[in-house]
Amino acid sequence: MNMSQTRGRLPESPVHGVTTGSCTGRAPASMPQTFTPIPASASAAPAEPEHEQGLRTMPAGPASLGMARETAPIPVSAPLNVPMMPLAKSLSTALLELQGQAMPASAPVSAAGLAAAAYTGLYATAESGEVQQQQQQQQQFLDRDHCILAFNERVLDWAVREDVPLLERLRYLCIVSSNLDEWFEVRCAPHVTAAKAGDAKGLYTLQSFRSLMDKAHELVLRQYTLYNQSLIPAFAGQGIRVVSHGERSSAQRKWVREYFLREVQPLLMPVGLDPSHPFPQVANKALNFIVRLKGVDAFGRANEVAIVKVPRALPRLVRLPEKIAGKQRLFVSISSIVRAHLVELFPGREVAEFAQFRVTRHSDLAVDEDDVSDLRMALRQGLHHRHYGQAVRLEVSFACSPMLSDLLLGQFGLPTEALFRVKGPVNLVRQSQLVDLVDDPALLFPPWRPAWPRQLQPGRSVMAQIRKRDVLIHQPFESFDGVLELLREAVNDPEVLAIKQTIYRTGSDSEIMQLLAEAVRRGKEVLAVLELKARFDEEANINSAEKLEALGAQVVYGVLGLKTHAKMLLITRREKRSGQLKRYGHLSTGNYNVRTARLYTDISQLTCDAQITADMDAVFSHLSSHNRLPKLHQLVIAPFQLHDRMLALINQVGEAAQRGEEARIVLKMNALTDELLMQALVRAGQQGARIDLIVRSACMLPPQRKGWTDNIRVRSIIGRFLEHSRVFYFAWGKQQELLLSSADWMNRNMMRRVELAWPVRDPVLRQQVIDECLVAGLYDNRDAWTLEANGAYQRAPYPTTGLGAQRALMERYGPQV
Repeated sequence: MNMSQTRGRLPESPVHGVTTGSCTGRAPASMPQTFTPIPASASAAPAEPEHEQGLRTMPAGPASLGMARETAPIPVSAPLNVPMMPLAKSLSTALLELQGQAMPASAPVSAAGLAAAAYTGLYATAESGEVQQQQQQQQQFLDRDHCILAFNERVLDWAVREDVPLLERLRYLCIVSSNLDEWFEVRCAPHVTAAKAGDAKGLYTLQSFRSLMDKAHELVLRQYTLYNQSLIPAFAGQGIRVVSHGERSSAQRKWVREYFLREVQPLLMPVGLDPSHPFPQVANKALNFIVRLKGVDAFGRANEVAIVKVPRALPRLVRLPEKIAGKQRLFVSISSIVRAHLVELFPGREVAEFAQFRVTRHSDLAVDEDDVSDLRMALRQGLHHRHYGQAVRLEVSFACSPMLSDLLLGQFGLPTEALFRVKGPVNLVRQSQLVDLVDDPALLFPPWRPAWPRQLQPGRSVMAQIRKRDVLIHQPFESFDGVLELLREAVNDPEVLAIKQTIYRTGSDSEIMQLLAEAVRRGKEVLAVLELKARFDEEANINSAEKLEALGAQVVYGVLGLKTHAKMLLITRREKRSGQLKRYGHLSTGNYNVRTARLYTDISQLTCDAQITADMDAVFSHLSSHNRLPKLHQLVIAPFQLHDRMLALINQVGEAAQRGEEARIVLKMNALTDELLMQALVRAGQQGARIDLIVRSACMLPPQRKGWTDNIRVRSIIGRFLEHSRVFYFAWGKQQELLLSSADWMNRNMMRRVELAWPVRDPVLRQQVIDECLVAGLYDNRDAWTLEANGAYQRAPYPTTGLGAQRALMERYGPQV
């Protein structure tokens, strides 16, 4: 295949082009010849090589991303672009023929038509009832909650890998625990309710609850087995130990007791349970002890049970001083400190038994947006109640007696399946403090400092540069500082008259918010569309809104009933030479968050394109005034257009495949759960389109099921950075479209959020996105997992020596500093 014929187009994917090696654990046969180097400049015509940057001088192919360094397992002479066997006839056509219906060659994909066709057996009219049932089961989407748990299994694999530095392995283990916490908090309440009611039918049933709990128990068991049998011994080998009371020397016990008396005991408030002392309110995910006592209290009563709540203000790990730790780095956990001194909290009583416990509660804020006069105030009031919502999980230490665990289950109204007995700390998330307490670079990933964006010259005006050409920034390989510098420049430029920005997650004490505040002080018009309902960031966003409003900024909270998830920044400036107003825009797949910009992979675009910036202004006006949205020229917005636009593009590709033309779809996103979009992909695949999906987390569409999803392949990349960019590529006949977006293909994103997608029209920038986001992901055989027809994921064949997309991009944009 000639390079000039493929620039801006995707090559045959390694999945579609070389049999099914990805699913069988084999490496792709070769690297794509169209994996071209991207010039540091975004100009359409490549300039002379800039040897000091070392980017343009790289050879074509994956070597341009540094991917040729570890290619030993891949035979160089293996064939490339082995064609996929074409379908003799569209299976959807066969279905309608069997039903005695004629289908036009260009039948459109409509939401109603797809909904009516959901889960239809392809040969239902021609087969027996038993075969029909088997085929219907074969053509069912995967369960979303099981998909989320499967994603966490893939994350946990990084904690297992011995080629990963030790503290990073612990970090991944803690990430899984944090993800599970959120899964229980957000997803499990209806399952628990169904289980308690014994429901046998419906979306949530007793059976579905038990199935999920079985999977969750299995995952938690793997976590603690890894923690106890692998990580703890590995840390001990490095002289790092969390010592229990029995392991502490007399000098260490003395120090711990003094710490308890000085720092801990004054904050503890034990509560003995009796009719006048009811079970105390236990906050979501807080550490607690349940204690069974012998003897009588000061009033001669034999109340047996007491509760001790451990305040969150206390550190979960405390380092022992060097003088009593010797040459080792020794730590004690707060739970070990409390349990060693429980008897001192109940003088005159004997502690017969005790157990740590932690309850997880449903934490979605329930605010009736149609019945509130002040959304911000209503959400602030709801934040407190979040800590005491419906209980959905109970974690107890492994030695907890049945009597105590049954008492707790009864108190929190939980079925026995929701009880998790763990061999170790009940909150693994807090063990991540060890990463910060141990100062040992050898046990961490080599430090990574993102490079200044290559398409921007440092020290020059960002606005002046994007007046000449659009600029892409690929985080975290390139620095978010390019975006911050644009905003700093706008704040300091007296010719800038207005700044408009959406805010979803910026983090606390954000420089973004400080810059917007400074813009207000300097007399600029500032509009902040601030999403108050960003889950678990509500309080930070409410505080930011109040500060901006106090300064005089115009702050709005989007549209009632919808979350504003789109990421855009618009600057309006009066140009000195022309005296005309000109807009400067920034669109991104990720948040305006300095911390996550170093951890998440995202693509953003800086532009002065008149149509795009006019569309952005129209969207801001719509969000602030609720005026009707005019026809947009370039942007595609949810919930009004994005879903239909994606269906239309899928349909165009499917029709091209039926005509025997090139038909290709490659999508990169975080989650795929929208049923209508999945049904459209199924149909396009049946029509002959070749479809590759790179989905980091939950993907409900099972690939390679015979007669249903034969032409669809799914992979997931789990790496050092969290894959977060959304990239949608469609090619049909001689046409193609590449879009970047803030939206995943989930019903909530398409129907209940304000989201944006926008086309990448510059051929050089389009090629960059294709190379770095899609092709690199398709050829990753180091960090990628392949979803198989049975719903299981197959790990990459070369996790230590293969080709990693993220590593290759680090080498392209590096070096690490």
